[in-house]
Amino acid sequence: MSAPRKFDEETRARAVRMYFDRLRDLGESKLTARRAVGAVLDINPATLRNWVEREEIDTGARPGVTSATEDELKQLRRENAELRRANEILKTASAFFAQAELDRRLK
Repeated sequence: MSAPRKFDEETRARAVRMYFDRLRDLGESKLTARRAVGAVLDINPATLRNWVEREEIDTGARPGVTSATEDELKQLRRENAELRRANEILKTASAFFAQAELDRRLK
């Protein structure tokens, strides 16, 4: 299980919006904009960089796997693992009952 999130979605969206506003309006470098927004909102610039990259991927400005696709993939992998476990249980039960049927016929 992952660690609890320190910042809520509203704070994340606000920080990303402020970052893009500073780039557009003030013409600052990406690093300067991240540091400035990070200082105002008390957010580590590296954390802000991750949020900005995720936003760019989700909007299609940067290549990568979107959050929605990632979430769906996690859910499908979880479901796949659950089905594999169920299959193993059914195989074991089938073998057990087949052996019991063979033992019963011999007696």
